Amino acid sequence: MKFASKRSWVWVLMLSLVQFGLGGDLLSRSAAICFADEWPQWMGPGRDNVWNETGILQKFPKEGMKVVWKKKLAGGYSGPAVAGGKVFITDYVTSDNVKVDNFQRSQFSGVERVLCLDETSGETLWKHELPVKYDISYPAGPRCTPCVEADRVYTLGAEGNMFCFDIKTGEVIWSHDLKAEYDTKSALWGYAAHPLIDGDQIITLAGGEGSHVVSFNKVDGKELWRSGTSPEQGYSPPKIITAGGVRQMIICGTNAIRSISPDDGKPYWSFPYQATSGSIIMTPIQVGDYLYVAGYSKKSLLLKLDPSKPQAEEVWRDKGRDAISPVNVQPFLVKDIVFGLDQSGELCGLKLPEGNRLFATSQPVGDRKAGNGTAFIVKQGPRFWFFTELGDLVIGELTDEGFTELDRTHVINPSNTAFGRPVVWSMPAFANKRIYIRNDNEIICLDAAE
Repeated sequence: MKFASKRSWVWVLMLSLVQFGLGGDLLSRSAAICFADEWPQWMGPGRDNVWNETGILQKFPKEGMKVVWKKKLAGGYSGPAVAGGKVFITDYVTSDNVKVDNFQRSQFSGVERVLCLDETSGETLWKHELPVKYDISYPAGPRCTPCVEADRVYTLGAEGNMFCFDIKTGEVIWSHDLKAEYDTKSALWGYAAHPLIDGDQIITLAGGEGSHVVSFNKVDGKELWRSGTSPEQGYSPPKIITAGGVRQMIICGTNAIRSISPDDGKPYWSFPYQATSGSIIMTPIQVGDYLYVAGYSKKSLLLKLDPSKPQAEEVWRDKGRDAISPVNVQPFLVKDIVFGLDQSGELCGLKLPEGNRLFATSQPVGDRKAGNGTAFIVKQGPRFWFFTELGDLVIGELTDEGFTELDRTHVINPSNTAFGRPVVWSMPAFANKRIYIRNDNEIICLDAAE
């Protein structure tokens, strides 16, 4: 297995390991290993929101960041993926008014698109269009970032249309209609759990009886296994950890947090978790022998993983304001401190396993304090970058004492609404010393080199 580009010493190292019989399993198992100058999937090469590049600007230019190119786009919450000299992004073209924020389903008609753009110029290289009727809340467009591996790109639409494309031609290699095939319906806010590549398989939340999570062969799309039942899919991407001497896949459903074997879906353990409005979004965070997950309505759960076998025990739950209840933003772990945006809109620090909140601040979201305030977090060297719902990029520092803002610049305008305020809720991509950001009108490429 390899990714599209060969511009990194990482690739040379991996080939050397394989040549001497040392890295075969590592190479075959890890879709997270990629090149430091690309952003091929949700949360980047390692699915950890770490921007590995150096030579990145320390302060923003007084005149603002240089726009390398911009391209018209339709609606969506999905972030871009950047790999092999291409940018992949999805949107939803419709004449209906989809700038509505609510907790109810409504019906809309439009076309979901997958666009492949030239990384240098933004020129459209190919596109795929599929008429899709939406029956979801927050209907602006797709949610999931495309996932690129080797000569293929995988996408998942808001209503469960999953595709594997040839990255050069845009030809459909295989596809699945998850709702139709697994006799289910989309979650209230659509399919939003980013699929995960693991070895020869790609794993996604599907829904339905006995098929909450489903594995497909990543090359031909044939089902490999299915596992579990949940009242609704939830929005938390699958995560693979190592604990108890085995690889475990952690699956967050709307009524339980489960551990299963990523090889065949067989269960290891399960703990109840009642997600308010089906809202379980964050990927669980492993801190040594502990596993933390939390969500809306101040729900939180800390488990202790058995080091000798695939089992766990509950340590504490529902610590209220002492914990962090993430909604839109994946928290970031530094040693034993979790930094994240609480449902209050405050940026907080949480020390684990104690569960003590160290600080809370309305920054870096902005001057306003707003429920579900959003600022996506990425670490680059010792600094952190934030992209806020107001369309600002912020550079800052995070310590156990709090957040320190180093610089801020406005880069794109909010184009949708949430809770009666203008927002842009889409995770950027950080690649090749550039930043790729979208709203519901355009995607822009910014020069971030020193």
